[in-house]
Amino acid sequence: MTLLHWATIAPFLLAILIPFLYKYARAIHTGWFVLALPLVLFIYFLQQLPVTSGGGVIHHTVPWVPSLGIDFTVYLDGLSLLFALLITGIGTLVILYSIYYLADKSEKLNNFYVYLLMFMGAMLGVVISDNLIVLYVFWELTSLASALLISYWFHKEKSTYGAQKSMLITVFGGFAMLGGFSLLYVMTGTFSIRGIIDSVDLVTSSALFLPAMLLILLGAFTKSAQFPFHIWLPDAMEAPTPVSAYLHSATMVKAGIYLVARLTPVFGGSPEWFWLLSGFGLVTLLWGSLSAVRQKDLKGILAFSTVSQLGLIMSLLGIGSASLYYGNGTETALYTTATLAAIFHLINHATFKGSLFMTAGIIDHETGTRDIRKLGGLMSIMPITFTISLIGLASMAGLPPFNGFLSKEMFFTGVLNATTLDIFNMQTWGILFPVVAWIASVFTFVYCAIMFFRTFTGEFKKENYDKHVHEAPIGMLISPIVLGSLVVIFGFFPNLLAYTLIEPAIVSILPNITIQDINIYHWHGFNTELFMTLGVIAIGTLIFLNMKRWVQTAMYLKERDPLNRVYDRSLDWLVKGSQGVTRVQMTGLLRDYFVYMCVFMILLFGYTAIRYNAFAIDTTNVSAIPPYMWVVTAIFIAVTISILFINNRITMIIVVGVIGFMVALLFVNFSAPDLALTQLMVETVSVVLFMLAFYHLPELRKEKSKLGFNLVNLLVSIGVGVLVTMLALSSLALGNEANFASISEYYIENSKVLAGGYNIVNVILVDFRGLDTMLEILVLGIAALGVVAMIKLRMTGREDV
Repeated sequence: MTLLHWATIAPFLLAILIPFLYKYARAIHTGWFVLALPLVLFIYFLQQLPVTSGGGVIHHTVPWVPSLGIDFTVYLDGLSLLFALLITGIGTLVILYSIYYLADKSEKLNNFYVYLLMFMGAMLGVVISDNLIVLYVFWELTSLASALLISYWFHKEKSTYGAQKSMLITVFGGFAMLGGFSLLYVMTGTFSIRGIIDSVDLVTSSALFLPAMLLILLGAFTKSAQFPFHIWLPDAMEAPTPVSAYLHSATMVKAGIYLVARLTPVFGGSPEWFWLLSGFGLVTLLWGSLSAVRQKDLKGILAFSTVSQLGLIMSLLGIGSASLYYGNGTETALYTTATLAAIFHLINHATFKGSLFMTAGIIDHETGTRDIRKLGGLMSIMPITFTISLIGLASMAGLPPFNGFLSKEMFFTGVLNATTLDIFNMQTWGILFPVVAWIASVFTFVYCAIMFFRTFTGEFKKENYDKHVHEAPIGMLISPIVLGSLVVIFGFFPNLLAYTLIEPAIVSILPNITIQDINIYHWHGFNTELFMTLGVIAIGTLIFLNMKRWVQTAMYLKERDPLNRVYDRSLDWLVKGSQGVTRVQMTGLLRDYFVYMCVFMILLFGYTAIRYNAFAIDTTNVSAIPPYMWVVTAIFIAVTISILFINNRITMIIVVGVIGFMVALLFVNFSAPDLALTQLMVETVSVVLFMLAFYHLPELRKEKSKLGFNLVNLLVSIGVGVLVTMLALSSLALGNEANFASISEYYIENSKVLAGGYNIVNVILVDFRGLDTMLEILVLGIAALGVVAMIKLRMTGREDV
C-alpha cells in the first residue's frame, strides 16, 4: 500500500486506539491525542499541491476483489485534493475547538472521537476512491458515522430522532446510488471512475443513461440535502456544535456536491443533467433561505442557510455543465464561470460557515441559550465572538470586501449567463434563473441580519440567562479566529486560490475544456451584478426593518418545515404496514412458516423453469431399476403415508426413524457408505433424543381440522414433491442434451492435486465447499450459545412486570 492509501485509512486505525488512550490517559483530554492526525494529513495533502496544480495526478491501486473489478484505487487530482484539504483542515480546527467545547469530564469522549475519526476517514475515502464500489462503502460509512455523531447525546429524544431521520434518508439515497453505479458497470464494464469517463460514449448512447443518472442523483441529493430531502439536516442540529460545524462546512453535506462534480464529465452536457441540477439547486436555494428567516434558534438559522448555500453550489454545477454541450466553442467561457463560482463558493462556504457554527456554539456554551428571542446586547460582553460573527455573516450575506461577496457576484454572473443559453429551452425558462437567485439572496441577507442584530445589538437582559455571560476562553476562540481570518484573506487576496486549488478542480470537472485565465477581483464596474447586489441590500434592509409585521404571520410562526409532516406520516404508514405484514407472516406456527417457504419455492422455481423451458424428461440413459429397489421404495412410501394415521408420539417417532434408516439404505445402494454412516448416526441419535423428550409430554390429542386446512397441506405437499421430482428429471435430461461433463470427474482429478486429500467427500466439504462448512459451523456455534444462555438464564418471575 502507498502513502496515499495509508493516509485514507489512518483515521480508522487511530479510532481503534482511542478506547485504550481514553482508558489509560484519563488525565489528558482525548482530543489532544486525536489532533495530531488531521494536522499531519493536512500537511501531507498540502505537499501534493505542486502535483495537481501542474496538471498531474496521483494514482495507485491495491487489488481487493479483482474478479469483480473491485480494487482499492486511490486517485488524487485537483478536485479530490480540494476536498481532502477541506476535510483535514477543517477537521483539525474542529477537533481543537471540541477539546474546549467538550471539556466536561462526564462526556464520553472515547465514543465522540471514535465516531469523528470514523467519519473523517469515510469522507477521505469518498473523495479519494476511484472505484465506485469502494466509494459506495465509504459513502455509507459517512451515513453511519454521522448518525452516531448526531445521536451522541442519545439521552435526548431529539438527538435519536435526528440521527434516525438522517440515516433513513441518506441510506435510502445510497441504495439508489448503488443501483446507478451498477448500471454504469453494465454500460462500461468497469467500476473505475477514470475508466467510465474514458468510455463516456458508451454511457451516453445507452438506454440506461437516464436511469443511471436519476439513481445517482437521488443519492447525491439526499446526502447534500437538496429539496425535498433537506428535512434531515435541521434535525441534525441536535449534535454537539463541533459536529455541526464539521458536517456543514466541509464534510457530510459536501459529499453529494463532490459526487455531482466528479460525474459531470459522464452526464454533463445533457439537458436532463442540466435541468435537474440547476432546477433542484435553485428551488433548494430559495426554500432554504425562506425557511431560515423564520427560525428562532441560531443553529436552526445556520442549518437552513446550509441548505440554501448547497442549493446555490448545486445550481452552479448544473449551469456550468452546459459548457460540455458546447465543447470548446465561443460560448464555453461564459458557462465555465458558473463552475468557477461553484468551486470558489465551496471554499468560501467552508470558511464562513465553519466559523459561524463555532461562534453559535460559543454563544450557547457561555450563555446557556441559542434562542434569538432571549439573546441580545452581547457585542460589548463578547467582543471577539462579535467580530468573528460579523465577518462570517457579512460574507454569507454577500457583502464586500469578504470572500462571500466575490463568489456571490460570480453566482449572479453565472445565472445571468444562463439566460443567454440557446439550448435546453432556456430561451423560455432562462429568465427565472436570475429572478430566483436574486429573491433567495434577499432573504439570505435578511436572515444574516436577523442573526447578527438579534444576538449582538439591543439591550442585554441578564435575567434571560442562566449563566454568568462572558467571552469564551482563548482555546475555544482559536479555530473560529483562523476561519474568520481566512474569510478576510480570501476576500482581499482571492487569487491565492486561483491556480493552486480552483483551476485544477475545474479541470477535473470539465476535462478537455480550455479554461480561461482566472482573475478574481472586486470591482467590475457598474454592471448588472453590482445593481443586483445593491438591490439585495436595499430590499433586504426594508424587510428586516419591517420584521414586526412578519412575526405574526403563519409562515414565520411555524419553524418546523412542513415537509416533515410527509416524512412523519410516511414513517407511520411504514410502521403500520410492517406490523400488518408481520402479523400475517409471523404467526408463531411452524406449519405456517413451512407453508410460506414451500409456496415461495414452488412459485420461484416453477416460474423460472417455465420461463426458460427447463422442464424435460429423457429416459434414454437411465439405468434399469433392480427389483429390490421397488420393494425399498414401496416400503418408503407406505411408511411415509402411515404417519398420517398414527396418534401416538412414540410410535410416530419410531416410524419417522424408519424413514431415516431407509434413506441410509438408499445411500448404501448408491455407493455412498460415508453418507449412509452419517445418516445412521444422526438418525439414531435423533430418534433416541426425541423419544426421551416426548415420552414426558401429555398424550397426543388429535385435533379436528377444517377441510380447507387439510387441502392447503395436500396441495403444498404435492406441489413440492412434483417440483423436486421434475427438477431432478429435468437436470438429468438437460445435462444429457447439453452433454455436460459430470462434476464428479473434476473432484476425482483435483482432490489430491489441489487439496492434498484422498477422501473426496472430506475434500469437498473442507476445501471445495469450505465456505459452506464454515457457515454451518457458525450456525452450530450460535445454537450452542443459545443453549448456554438458556441454561444460565434464571427467571425471577418479574421479567414482564
